[in-house]
Amino acid sequence: MITYVSIGLLALLSLSIPVGIVLFLLGFGVDSFFSAFPLIRGLGNMVWSTSNNATLIAIPFFVLLGEILVRSGVAAKTYAALDRWISWLPGGLVHANVATATMFSATSGSSVATAATVATVAMPQAEKLGYDPKLFSGAIAAGGTLGIMIPPSINLIVYGFLTQTSIPQLFLAGLVPGIGLAIGFIIITALICTVRPELGGERRVFALPEMLGALVHLVPIILLFTVIIGTIYKGWATPTEAAAVGVAGAIAIAAVFGGISLSMFTESILGTIKITSMIMLVVLGASFLNFTLASAGLGNELRAFLDGLGLSPLMTILVIVGIYIVLGFFIETLSLMVVTIPIIVPLVVELGYDPIWFGILMIVLIEMALITPPVGLNLYVVQGAREGGRMSEVMLGAIPFVIAMLLMVVALIAVPGIALWLPGAVQP
Repeated sequence: MITYVSIGLLALLSLSIPVGIVLFLLGFGVDSFFSAFPLIRGLGNMVWSTSNNATLIAIPFFVLLGEILVRSGVAAKTYAALDRWISWLPGGLVHANVATATMFSATSGSSVATAATVATVAMPQAEKLGYDPKLFSGAIAAGGTLGIMIPPSINLIVYGFLTQTSIPQLFLAGLVPGIGLAIGFIIITALICTVRPELGGERRVFALPEMLGALVHLVPIILLFTVIIGTIYKGWATPTEAAAVGVAGAIAIAAVFGGISLSMFTESILGTIKITSMIMLVVLGASFLNFTLASAGLGNELRAFLDGLGLSPLMTILVIVGIYIVLGFFIETLSLMVVTIPIIVPLVVELGYDPIWFGILMIVLIEMALITPPVGLNLYVVQGAREGGRMSEVMLGAIPFVIAMLLMVVALIAVPGIALWLPGAVQP
């Protein structure tokens, strides 16, 4: 059954069939060939119970929040402000790419949306200031991945929903690794540009009054993040309610620092509908596929396979990491999560590992999948924002940041407290 599902998934995706439809088709196949019971009769109830879950309402709210900030022009002003503060480092404006992606990760919840935001604002600057197109583009693609790690994260909401794990605890767990990755990206960029200064373009130093004046465009984003996360951990709001508060805050910020118009609202709502519909189709398809796989006994089959290897818990985790890295080359990230979570997470918990810790480890591996070809979505998003050049340039530019993510994977396995310290110290 494992072989059938793996080959079937790759074959259907290669035909460019929408991911959500692929998951439903695989579920029908598992029902037809591997189940003695007519599992398809549970389709209606499965779709209804999944889509009727209040936790998932947070997804369109967080998507809308990001859409409003991008389309109102707040993103461009945030980028310009960060440029004035960190462009003096070796690498110059490349650091502003990472820093802007980090700040918008703390509000949008989507890696693709974050990458698209920064790419749209930053790419026109690359050629004008003499930056290496590979490093510049790779930094944007990698920085965008932080959107699914730094809270609020749509992927962490989906993980918490599928595993019945505390979403506030997951948000806390993702904060330190997310900031750590951002710092790691900046350090790697600085090292590269110290060794090869010509890659970093023009380094600019701004006067202190101009730097201080730029802070006015950073404060609103920081306040918005504080309000969203603070209301959750103070117990004043659920993640869904906090997302709604965030949308109200984004509208207020857009009114004061950006631009509000009917066309802006229309574009934001249409963008939210498109992204949310895609996510929900994937979640519904994955729920049905997971139901058929569990009913047909795939969990027992996979458990028997891993037990048959006779590996220690640590070696089993390393095998799982290897599986995610390989699958990440070929499978879209959200699909990879929802297909594997119901199978892998129970095995990990049986081995004695914390599901919150594993959720953060999985997110780092999912982040790697976003910037590794041939399916890495962020690579295509950044390439789409460029006026020319080859796709291979973006892929090569992302390699140093993939190495940083691998180092974070090693760090999380060696020191689980990187993810678990903050949830243990702060009880929502």
